[in-house]
Amino acid sequence: MSKLSEIPLSALDLSPVIAGGTASDSFRNTSSLAIHVEKLGFKRFWLAEHHNMTGIASAATSVLIGHVAGGTSKIRVGSGGIMLPNHSPLVIAEQFGTLESLYPGRIDLGLGRAPGTDQATAHALRRGRGEEDFPSLLDELRFFLSNPVENQRVRAVPGAGLNIPIWLLGSSGFSAMLAGKLGLPFSFAAHFSPENTLPALELYRRNFQPSETLEKPHAMVALNVIAAGSDDEAKRLATSQHQSFLRLIRGMPGQLQPPVVSMEGLWTPQEKIALEARLGGSVIGNPETVKSKLNAFLESTQADELMIHTMVYDYSARLRSYEIVAEVWKS
Repeated sequence: MSKLSEIPLSALDLSPVIAGGTASDSFRNTSSLAIHVEKLGFKRFWLAEHHNMTGIASAATSVLIGHVAGGTSKIRVGSGGIMLPNHSPLVIAEQFGTLESLYPGRIDLGLGRAPGTDQATAHALRRGRGEEDFPSLLDELRFFLSNPVENQRVRAVPGAGLNIPIWLLGSSGFSAMLAGKLGLPFSFAAHFSPENTLPALELYRRNFQPSETLEKPHAMVALNVIAAGSDDEAKRLATSQHQSFLRLIRGMPGQLQPPVVSMEGLWTPQEKIALEARLGGSVIGNPETVKSKLNAFLESTQADELMIHTMVYDYSARLRSYEIVAEVWKS
């Protein structure tokens, strides 16, 4: 049974745009956060593709990965994830081939099949493709990233033969099963789909077939963690993310709002239930609370890695939260 100190910790960032802030502010914070968690000993720093959301600035994910990698020196930087049906597999192979050529041995390619946005924006992005196309798009991408065959007419330059690690991301069972059958590492989005975490991990491990990439299953789980000096302060900081999800439920996504003393009066009982279903697995509290809950989560999931997502309004509080996680991780 693994202990928290025995497994790698990583960070997931969406480049949140706070109320009154700009994308430029968000990118500066993203770069600074990557440097910060690199110093704390985190293994990976991943960025997620979202579109048409005024509170998330990481739409051009490949561009931002390059910016972050250029400002750090050893932490692995990657996508959590690139929503593959939004893109041409050849373009993604070229983009990540370029990133790997610029920052050898430091780039991860995490892939998802959801649009990362609303249906109208998904239509503008996909032009007729959908989630059902994901397996064939994945095959095409892997072909372009593999060693070229003789007389291959179309090649990813750069990209072909660079051995860029591919992860499949999921919030349900589809990608879990596919990752298992292909022998790929799997990352589960427990930060917004906590109820599916254990079933998806079991499905991944049960269907795993050894491959040239992996001999045995390797699962990373993303988790919301907000740590502060006291439980009450951590709960207060968490209300910013709660407000963001509330607006998302209402179909009105917006910028990250300042925390409030209480969410009562801001949500209806039905909205509270819906939000708790999405964020109920979050780890929120003081150092002792966070350590206890993270160890319990690790015991229940048997995850090989944990990826920490911390979305709070105050940037200094966000940095401090990651510091606390690092402290309890090493203790």
